[in-house]
Amino acid sequence: MNTINQWLDEYGESHQHPFNKLVHWICVPAIMFSLFGLLFSIPFFSEKSWYANWGAIVIIPILFFYLRLSKVMFISFILIGFLLLKGNELLYNNLCSSDKKMIFISLLIFIIAWVLQFIGHKIEGKKPSFLKDIQFLLIGPAWLLSFIFKKLQISY
Repeated sequence: MNTINQWLDEYGESHQHPFNKLVHWICVPAIMFSLFGLLFSIPFFSEKSWYANWGAIVIIPILFFYLRLSKVMFISFILIGFLLLKGNELLYNNLCSSDKKMIFISLLIFIIAWVLQFIGHKIEGKKPSFLKDIQFLLIGPAWLLSFIFKKLQISY
């Protein structure tokens, strides 16, 4: 199993161009948010809330993935997960009010963000890392977070 630094270094190899980096700073969070929005749209067993929806279920194995790599990343993604879940609850309750609207908004964000990601990689001249290993879809957010940690001098 790769260490967190091995994952981040390998991911960083195909993310050197300034435009591609900028696109990732915008689009990786947008994709994460939109995925949790789509999960929020799926009917659930009870009234939906930030903690009672499919996104809250799906985040559990994701958190274990980060725990295997780094306790600091794990703790950080607990906070990020909460923000994603709570943000989608707020979007649903205040803007969407229906699963159909939530699906539409989430899909729109998802598609636009992925198109921009592929444009960034076209400019970079390198394929997206996840085409090599699907786990890189979870490394992208950690890669962004690693820059924040370095800036704040937090070891991860």
